[in-house]
Amino acid sequence: MLAANFPQMNFTQMHERLRLELLRRIQRGTLSVSLLARQTGFRQSHLSNFLRSRRQLSLEAMDRILAAQHLTVGDLLPEVRQKGFWPETETGDIVPVVSQAAALFEPTIRPGAIQFMLHLPPNSLRSIHPRGPITRKPWQRFVAVRLSATDSAPMEPLVLPEAIVLVDRHYISLLPYRPNRPNLYAVRHLSRLSLRYVDFLSNRLVLRPYNIAFPVDLVELDPGEAPNDLVAGRVVLILNEV
Repeated sequence: MLAANFPQMNFTQMHERLRLELLRRIQRGTLSVSLLARQTGFRQSHLSNFLRSRRQLSLEAMDRILAAQHLTVGDLLPEVRQKGFWPETETGDIVPVVSQAAALFEPTIRPGAIQFMLHLPPNSLRSIHPRGPITRKPWQRFVAVRLSATDSAPMEPLVLPEAIVLVDRHYISLLPYRPNRPNLYAVRHLSRLSLRYVDFLSNRLVLRPYNIAFPVDLVELDPGEAPNDLVAGRVVLILNEV
């Protein structure tokens, strides 16, 4: 039974994980306190106190928030990659295809974020080397994202509409993976995932498309922000539909 693979979680832990998940959604711009208040009927002050850990919610209130945000208790579990949950190997031969938001913001991929599983040849990712800060170590390493025609256009014909790209989220360094060959990255730009070649110059990320019909974008870093804070990972595989 699937539930038997899940770790135990008490009410206090579930309460805290819901709070953190809501804060993550607010941080990435997909939710606001006012929107949550409209969805649930709670006062904004009530929700703000909850988000600041100044008060707790009742079970009924938590149920209303879960329903409003299309969450389940399973989405709040600390780990979703327990043995037996999906047949992923340490080499990443089976990789979840997820939304842009999940690839950008979720260290551990929730069951509800998985669209389907991408099956790769055995050991095909074993030799790929990571490069990034130790803070990325807990992140689930390999994820894949399907790109719309709009998202792929700046990288055509290298990346075609409806392509699936495989991203190594443990490689967020701007150093080349291979000498004299630029890395292709999945980066956060205008709250979306974009594929670009990336340089860093004068406190700006320089995002370069493959298609010369599209402009080069300059992204100025916020105070205290590092260049690789905007990098989701290095693209290691492009699967174009033909």
